[in-house]
Amino acid sequence: KALLALVAAAVAGAAAGCHKAPPPLAATPVSSDSLDRARADSIARANAARQAEMARAQAEQDSLRAVREREQREAAQNADAMKVLAATIYYDFDSADLTEAARSLLLAKVPVLQAQPTIHVRITGHTDDRGSAEYNLALGLRRAAEAKAFLVNNGIDASRLSITSMGAEQPAVQGDNEEAWSQNRRAEFAPTTQGDNQ
Repeated sequence: KALLALVAAAVAGAAAGCHKAPPPLAATPVSSDSLDRARADSIARANAARQAEMARAQAEQDSLRAVREREQREAAQNADAMKVLAATIYYDFDSADLTEAARSLLLAKVPVLQAQPTIHVRITGHTDDRGSAEYNLALGLRRAAEAKAFLVNNGIDASRLSITSMGAEQPAVQGDNEEAWSQNRRAEFAPTTQGDNQ
């Protein structure tokens, strides 16, 4: 019994020794250099993130500016193209023949029409006020037809061009002299979107 008590006491002592609380950890001293380094790293990361955000915002602004500039260029080109298409041509007295100046203006319309296949053009012939109303309506129609034929002969689909005549009914300039008459002997061009010519 004494031996058993001794063994039990030894086992209990061994077990108690295994469950001893660990000694407290000693505080690791932190040097001011490591704190400064950590602070500098944190500031550097924040600066890098801020610079990346600024670069992203700048790239977005540059992209938007490029889009706006492209849209402005396209709008200006479209406006110029519409001016070319709408340019009026003029005729000699009592004639539907195209002058050299009229041919040049019509030739300038060709590449614009080729580049814009959905655009149709209404051509309206006009005359000065000399002659009868019937004669002037017929002369205005011949003038519009000559302009259309020239464009068709230069590759523009005839279905994109319609003609009409106003005769002397819509003078561009009032007056009974050659200066006014020369401005009234004309063909005007109205660009329209597809289907608006009917």
